Amino acid sequence: MRFMILAAGLALAGCDDSQVAQLPGGGFGDATRANMALQSGEMGYTQMLGQRFAAEVPSTITFAFNSDRLDGAAQAVLAQQANWIRQFPEVRFRVYGHTDLVGSNAYNKALGLRRAQAVVAFLATQGISPSRLEALVSYGETRPVIPVASPEERNRRTVTEVSGFVGRHPTVMNGKYAAVVFRDYVASAVRPHPSNTVIQTQINPGG
Repeated sequence: MRFMILAAGLALAGCDDSQVAQLPGGGFGDATRANMALQSGEMGYTQMLGQRFAAEVPSTITFAFNSDRLDGAAQAVLAQQANWIRQFPEVRFRVYGHTDLVGSNAYNKALGLRRAQAVVAFLATQGISPSRLEALVSYGETRPVIPVASPEERNRRTVTEVSGFVGRHPTVMNGKYAAVVFRDYVASAVRPHPSNTVIQTQINPGG
């Protein structure tokens, strides 16, 4: 039954041209890569796996004002993310950094990037290869959850998302995307790792 649902989902996904914008990277060859991803079903499987990731583990952490430091709550969430990611070695992820609306656009874009970098650094301490965290992206203050000019913790965040598959992984080379999507995730398979602390930046405060 679940494979029938999968097939229906992919049929719908293949009809949505807006998914081309979700492909990682940018520049020459995008149109060809997008067409290949649609034809192979990779794009639809990526979307489905991303939905599963967001449903099974928290995808967002928040930060103190003008800080890229990971507090205990953030580290606990990232440990959950890392446990999930370790069990899907064929999958790539992207971390998006955000800020609130306090401070200049340029400063907040840099701050959002530092937050994304802090997440990648922590995930690396949890046994995740940085090569699978393919991009560090900062939206700065451009995509607030709550559009207010005052400091707002919900805007000071990073979001971890599935971005695609590891192209040279044997499972992916054999086109077994469905096997990855429907692989069991064992929530109890948590292993301890040392925490990672990132230094807070104090110059030219932003959100």
